[in-house]
Amino acid sequence: MKTQVQLVALLISVLTVPPCFAQAPAAPDAAFSGVKLADPKGKQTDARLIFSDTNKNLVVKVADREVLNVPYDQLDKFSYEYTKKHRITQGAVVMVASLGAGAIVMMTKSKSHWLYIDFHEQNVPKSVVLRMDKKEYKQIFDAVKTHTGKEVEFLGDAKNKKKDDSQKTNG
Repeated sequence: MKTQVQLVALLISVLTVPPCFAQAPAAPDAAFSGVKLADPKGKQTDARLIFSDTNKNLVVKVADREVLNVPYDQLDKFSYEYTKKHRITQGAVVMVASLGAGAIVMMTKSKSHWLYIDFHEQNVPKSVVLRMDKKEYKQIFDAVKTHTGKEVEFLGDAKNKKKDDSQKTNG
């Protein structure tokens, strides 16, 4: 009886303990919902940016439909730029209801964060432009580096802002 109990205990311990040689789980994919896909006419559509280490590709989806699927080895360059502009149109709309509030809105500026993705398909260079949410753009930079191994290049005012930020941190 004692031998049977020991045998059952041994079987339970062998079957419930995972083997040491099991594969490590794959790196998690990184997905960002706060992006908008810009078309050539400037119209922006809500999109989702996905870095898939499982499939080794970058995917942009609009309404659960893949509009872009680029293998990591076909990605050439990532660039970042931000723009500032006065909210003239929004202020004019608000001004209809309240003259003072509309004037205040017109005086404020909106800032947009843009990610340019340059890639190639069969030696043909292509690019796509995404507008990033202000709460996610830094995490997207980290994901670019982590998943693709590429650095994001800072353009125009973004390059100067990066220098100013590093001087504030070091100074």
